[in-house]
Amino acid sequence: MPPATSSPSRLGRGDRLFLALVVGVPLLALLALVWLPALASIALSFTTWDGIELSGIHGTGFENYTQILTNYPPFWPAVGHNVLWLLFTALLPTPFGVFLAYHLDHRIRFTRFYQTAIFLPMVLSLAVVGFIWEIIYDPDTGLLNSLLDAAGSSGHIDWLGDPDLNLWAVLVASAWRHTGYIMILYLAGLKSFDPSLKEAAALDGANGRQTFFRVVLPALKPVNVIIVVVTVMESLRAFDIVYVLGGGTGSKPGMELLSLLITDNIVGESGHIGYGSALAVLLLLVSLAAIGAFLVQTFRKEDA
Repeated sequence: MPPATSSPSRLGRGDRLFLALVVGVPLLALLALVWLPALASIALSFTTWDGIELSGIHGTGFENYTQILTNYPPFWPAVGHNVLWLLFTALLPTPFGVFLAYHLDHRIRFTRFYQTAIFLPMVLSLAVVGFIWEIIYDPDTGLLNSLLDAAGSSGHIDWLGDPDLNLWAVLVASAWRHTGYIMILYLAGLKSFDPSLKEAAALDGANGRQTFFRVVLPALKPVNVIIVVVTVMESLRAFDIVYVLGGGTGSKPGMELLSLLITDNIVGESGHIGYGSALAVLLLLVSLAAIGAFLVQTFRKEDA
């Protein structure tokens, strides 16, 4: 005689209320804080508005987009700077973070201390990191110029005021924080890696470098996808540290970024809500296109 199977119990009133709160509250917050503002930005991008009275909203069609792409001088320099930010982050701090994770995974002495020290900047907000590097870059009393003076070279360099240097100075400050983030992400992936695969590769005669690039790196594909997405998103939405080091303006020569242009037009003194919203929509489209194209290509190779 087959054992009797118990029918699933129905949820009580308290359980349904709990599930409604657990699912409903985050959903309402997501709608109120993310989707509604995003839809409002899309709608406002086809208007002109000074942000004061609702009666001052007037439709302009695609005029904002046309002016941005043709007659809006800071736009294309900002696009170039965002691309430069992406290339710099992808080619220097991201591989360096992977490099550190690979070596710290070998149980060297004081590895916990090294991990904590390298990851510490990630605990700080980008605004705090900006204030720290603002002190380092100070042209009169900053640490960097003091070291240059001690080395016998001219130390009075305005790192944040020189249009040819300020963006690179900000990139170095951002890389200081980004490296620790990538290191922790990849170190977590390495800790979950099956060590028997390394042993099999060693038996086949592979050295450490060959084992990493031919065995470890392909096996950590999910972590690689996360790192690429994080790197792209960090580069496109860079704002806090540039805002602090740039003196709270997006129009400082050499520091133009799309996120700062959006802030200047929406919450700045210009009050060009339509322009700012159009810029935000363009940044959203670029972000979705970059991440979507990479994910589609990645999972297409995985299914092949």
